[in-house]
Order: sequence, then C-alpha cells, then structure tokens
Amino acid sequence: MKKRLAFAALFGALACAAIGVAASSAPTRGATPAFAEAKWPFLMDQWGLGRAFHCGPEDCGSDVDVYLRAKIGFCNCTTGVSDDDELERVGDVELIGEDYRPNAPGHPIAVAWMKGRSRPYDVAGRAAGSTLALAFNDHCDVIVATAVVPRGQAAHVEPAVLAFLNSDAVVRWVKEQLGL
Repeated sequence: MKKRLAFAALFGALACAAIGVAASSAPTRGATPAFAEAKWPFLMDQWGLGRAFHCGPEDCGSDVDVYLRAKIGFCNCTTGVSDDDELERVGDVELIGEDYRPNAPGHPIAVAWMKGRSRPYDVAGRAAGSTLALAFNDHCDVIVATAVVPRGQAAHVEPAVLAFLNSDAVVRWVKEQLGL
C-alpha cells in the first residue's frame, strides 16, 4: 500500500512538473519581444505609409527592423496568400532593394485568425538571407510585413517576428486597418 501511495505521489508530482514546463514554454501574447515603433523610412507609394518597428539584440537575438502595412483589396480573394507566387506578388521586399531573389521555399504561417506565408530573401547589397517577407490575409485584404536583419539570416528571427505580429497591439492595428 505504501509503495502504491509513493508511486501515485511521484507520478502526480511528475505530471504537475510536466504541465508547469509545458505552460512555461508555451508562447503567450503578453510575452512578446520588445519592438519599439520607429519612423517609416520609405517614400509614399500607392499603399501609403506603413509602420516601422525595431527590436534590439537583447530581445530578438539580433537587431531586427519590421515594416508593416495593409494592402486593402490586393489579395487573391479565393485562395489568399497560399503559395510563394502570391507572397511575391503582394510582398514588400522591393522596398529593401530592387534586386532580390528568394533563397528558400516559403512556408505557411498564422497571425491571429489569418493564414499566410513567410519566405527568406537575398537582397543585393545585404547579407544573404537577411530579409524575410511575410503576408497574411483576411478575405481580399492582405497585411504585409518585411523583416530585415543587418547581418545573418532573417529566418532565425522569424519566431520573434511572428510573436510580435501576434501581439495584442499589432492585432488591434490590423483590425482597425481592415475595418473590423
């Protein structure tokens, strides 16, 4: 009987510890990297001015600049941003440089209720893979984000960028832009 009780107590303690570890490793909307708003560095175009943010190496592992804007009515209404061709069509990598090319296939992402894609790019004059294009949509409207790191691979900061894009502040801004 004592062995059963000891085993049950040990099993219960291990289960509680496992739940605690799982809960502490799960990302929360409040535990996002510290991105500070910066001035939009690009000229105005047909999509207007966007929003710029910066995250330092202490929070993101590297300096990261994220440029974000809405393109209302510019997405494929039927399929959304479901493939790399659509991501390239709606993305803003050309803001970083006109001579660019993808360096890996894209992959699906989720931001709040929206689905989309992310893909790393090489941009002439920058470190290889230092630019990350992300786009996600709500029906025919798309939100486009471009993340740039000065050195190294932007794909390494993708988790921090996605956490930021899923933050309450950005999701609130997205809803305002989409008229929700």
